[in-house]
Amino acid sequence: MNHAAQILSEVKKAVSGKDGVLAWVLAAILAQGHILLEDVPGVGKTTMALAFSRAMGLDCGRVQFTPDVLPSDITGYCVYSKQTGEMVYQPGAVLCNLFLADELNRATSRTQSALLEAMEEGQVTVDGTTHRLPRPFFVIATQNPTGAAGTQLLPDSQLDRFTVRLSLGYPDEAAEREMVRARREGDPLERIVPAVTRAQLCQMQEEAASVFVKDEVIDYIVRLVRATRAHRLLLRGASPRATLSVTAMARAVAYLKGRDFVIPADVHAVFADTVAHRLLPAPEAGSVRALLDELLRQTPAPHWAGA
Repeated sequence: MNHAAQILSEVKKAVSGKDGVLAWVLAAILAQGHILLEDVPGVGKTTMALAFSRAMGLDCGRVQFTPDVLPSDITGYCVYSKQTGEMVYQPGAVLCNLFLADELNRATSRTQSALLEAMEEGQVTVDGTTHRLPRPFFVIATQNPTGAAGTQLLPDSQLDRFTVRLSLGYPDEAAEREMVRARREGDPLERIVPAVTRAQLCQMQEEAASVFVKDEVIDYIVRLVRATRAHRLLLRGASPRATLSVTAMARAVAYLKGRDFVIPADVHAVFADTVAHRLLPAPEAGSVRALLDELLRQTPAPHWAGA
């Protein structure tokens, strides 16, 4: 069993019946991206994030976001030291490998924006001094659906920094029974053991980033993203960051499938989950996923994508 399969096997001890979502989360991690989980409360978003942190042996920081959480709770702050006569940096919760931002859309916009530098540049700046985050570093954020009590929309600039937006959804009947059985002997998270070290995970990320993408496939990705900017029912299309995210996710999916090159099917598979949350549909647009499916049908894919 390879490292990826071992990680997923450990995570499944705590999360039942969601194999597809788990594979996509792992792909986003290997793509060195950030994951946004949007769902109703109680379907296991936080459990899944904690399961991944344990299965990969990562240092996990967690903040339950509420309106009174401050930016300094995330990035850290400086305090005066009587011993040295200098200001000493006190690390915030984001100084970790996996930062779990629980119910991020319950925080104020000012606190939400405290994550932007960390997500984009892997660092935080406090009182003019930059502090690098450890490697690997990624964010798994959960949010309740817009309109739920106490929530507000995430800023567009922050949504664009999430590589994928996923939804667990309610478990099917068999998975829900298995969930109950798994807790007969206590918390299933306690049974998860690390499947890889941090160094091995970093190596997996580097291997995924080295997966070859042929020029024809790059052209296909660019055409797909640019098509979102020209669609009459989309007031705002996907950004160039989305182009990079689709490419990184396609590489990660190819890597998980045991290939060292990307094929159009990889791009097709990741496109909607990577792009949908970055778009601004017109009021009459209907389903954004349906629009993206239409673009995928209308945009010719390369006939051959061998390495």
